[in-house]
Amino acid sequence: MTPPTLSCVACGETVDEWTATRCDCGGPRWIDVDADDFGWDDVTDESGMWRYGSLLPVSSPGGLGDVAGDTPLVRTPRLDGVAGVNVHVKYEAANPTGSFKDRGSAVGVAWALDHGVDTVGTVSHGNMAMSMAAHAAGVDLDCVVLVPTDIPAERLGNIAQYDPTLVRVDGDYGKLYERSLELGAEVGVEFVNSDAPLRVEGQKTTVVEVLEAFAPDVPDAIVLPVSSGGHASGAWKAVRELRRAGAIDRVPRLYFVQATACAPIAEAFEAGADEVTPVTAGETVAYSIANANPPSGNRTLAAARETDGAVLAVDDEEILTAQRALAARAGLAVETSSATTLAGARRLAARGELTSEEDVVLVATGSGFKERGTSETPDVETVALDDLETVLGRTR
Repeated sequence: MTPPTLSCVACGETVDEWTATRCDCGGPRWIDVDADDFGWDDVTDESGMWRYGSLLPVSSPGGLGDVAGDTPLVRTPRLDGVAGVNVHVKYEAANPTGSFKDRGSAVGVAWALDHGVDTVGTVSHGNMAMSMAAHAAGVDLDCVVLVPTDIPAERLGNIAQYDPTLVRVDGDYGKLYERSLELGAEVGVEFVNSDAPLRVEGQKTTVVEVLEAFAPDVPDAIVLPVSSGGHASGAWKAVRELRRAGAIDRVPRLYFVQATACAPIAEAFEAGADEVTPVTAGETVAYSIANANPPSGNRTLAAARETDGAVLAVDDEEILTAQRALAARAGLAVETSSATTLAGARRLAARGELTSEEDVVLVATGSGFKERGTSETPDVETVALDDLETVLGRTR
């Protein structure tokens, strides 16, 4: 397969070969897919997200990857009064490991198989770790998973069942992201982290599916939780590509929601800043999106502004209230980070940015069932960030 062209949204630089996934200016790159001639008639009968093969840089890897995507879009009228809008929920818990992360993991694993890479990896709070380990196991690839030391015990059990090399790393989580990419290049591990170009390609299909479901119309707005900015980047890339191709005649407003205790992107948006400043994370029930230094934070700001959307934060009480409403009024069990979308939509409606006549899609990114198990905590090695090179060297 011809190596993809990658470009940086921040400065416009384009590279013609697969090199560093981040630009010299510091911005994240994404893969340039030729989607200009795409139309809904090009959608195939392949399974999962692979129906959009002409929009993706790889073909399905087989195994678990075959069924990533193609999740339900549920009209939930009993939530309309809660949110103040016509609510549709994109239920990503229906993915193989229970979250949207399966989309990006499937693309990352497919790329590794195509290029003779034996080991893949990721840095994650939980969902992405579980997803990457599962997809690697399904096609007999080794997998390295690096998690922070404060990860909940039940998440360790969920990840460990897929038998990856699982390491808790004591150190700055943002620096761990960068260090994993550096060391991965040295030891031959393809780290498909939160906003990696391969992961963004898979994750953009969440919004492609939403837009196909509404075609020939378009939802008025799409609301997503945001952590690193990888899913936000995928959503933005999807609407840009489809609008350029003429598959949609207008772009929905994109709204991104964080938890108040850790909201660097929302704070930058409210301040009118062009760049996100790292913060000190506080404790929040929405642990999965508590990213104090989001690597694609600036790209998320650009996505919100270009689509006339916004980035906002909601507090833990709002999140828990929304989580209960999603279960009791729509029958949907979602994790706390997913519930930020309903809380965010409610707040946006209260301040007049969304109206009761509008169709709004809430992307429920992950299942609420994962952290209710009673599996034993596995014995996982813990290392200091400075010692990570020695540990990864064992994977050679």
